[in-house]
Amino acid sequence: MSNKAALNYLFLAMGYRIFFALAGLSALILIALWASIYDGSLIMDNYFPPQVWHAHEMLMGYSTAVLAGFVFIIARRWTGVEILTQEKLLAVAVLWIYGRIVPFYSELIPDFIIALIDFSFLPVLTYFISMALLKSGKTEQLPYTLLLWLMVIGNALVHAEILNLRPEGSAWVGLNILIGVMVVMILMMVGRFFPLFTERGLKGVIAIRNPFLDLLGWVSAAAVFGLIIFGVDGWLLALTAVTSFLINAFRALGWFDRRILYVPLLWVLYVGYAWIMAGFVLLAFSANAMISASVAMHAFTIGGIGVLTLGLMARVVLGYSGKALRASNIIALAFILINLAALSRVFLPALFAEWYGYIVTLSIYCWLAAFALFVVHYGALMHAFKGGDSELSP
Repeated sequence: MSNKAALNYLFLAMGYRIFFALAGLSALILIALWASIYDGSLIMDNYFPPQVWHAHEMLMGYSTAVLAGFVFIIARRWTGVEILTQEKLLAVAVLWIYGRIVPFYSELIPDFIIALIDFSFLPVLTYFISMALLKSGKTEQLPYTLLLWLMVIGNALVHAEILNLRPEGSAWVGLNILIGVMVVMILMMVGRFFPLFTERGLKGVIAIRNPFLDLLGWVSAAAVFGLIIFGVDGWLLALTAVTSFLINAFRALGWFDRRILYVPLLWVLYVGYAWIMAGFVLLAFSANAMISASVAMHAFTIGGIGVLTLGLMARVVLGYSGKALRASNIIALAFILINLAALSRVFLPALFAEWYGYIVTLSIYCWLAAFALFVVHYGALMHAFKGGDSELSP
């Protein structure tokens, strides 16, 4: 009797492969749909109000697909085994896909079913990761899953308002929880990986690691988003945001080397990190109503999350392909375009307010072009995947 898995497809050989593919495709499809909804050329029935749908799908759709890919990589490192069989991995991926589709069938499917399908993905993912950690005896890593449970709470608040279980405004509280958790996750991650990537990418560099500063960096960021979630603004939020900026900017000085600017796989990560720093500064201004809070949030999302996730996915794909860790011209152009998308959405509207609609459209096109290049890059490397470990380590 054969022990061969019923499913044996390249995309299902390792957990990150299908979710990075879904992330790249969703970055194209979801934003293309939003562009049509934004300019009024597409009107569709949706479980979510338009603005909430856009924010929710970029966080619980695109960003969570990237997160799932990295969770599978890191959990495999911790446990030494693949977390899911190919059949279960496909089922989890299909659950994520259905979460993106069913909101458009709000006239045919009851709202609570739509909410349940979308809501279920993160608890299911967290359950499988937690069980794998318990079975492998890696219980010291279980506290990291608390961040995933915080995201579950954030998503629950979004659905609770849609279902009239919570008052108006709960959805935006939930979305801010999702953004805050993702930013904190990034700040926790960069302290571990940026020094390593810098040392491996540049000869003779010894990055200075400071665990205490790392801790202060993500704790201060958590404090900033805690204030936002509880509706605190004014000087207290501004002071906390500036403090988080200073701590997180200072910690990066120990890793930075000017030669990074000549290595696309490095500079894209540091620029993404700089976008998060810009988010804290802009948040300090928005706390006193000097600019819109949306500006700061787009610095965190398009700039921080968007740029960093694209750079990290490209790096991991190269690492697992067995090829040299050097960005091709195609992917280097994608890095430039994703930053132009962030620049257009965050800063240009303040300078050219009368052209706001055109500027948002420019940002959308730059985003779409960047991820179209990534999808081409990803597809071209699929045949080269060796199935070994990348340079990511726990």
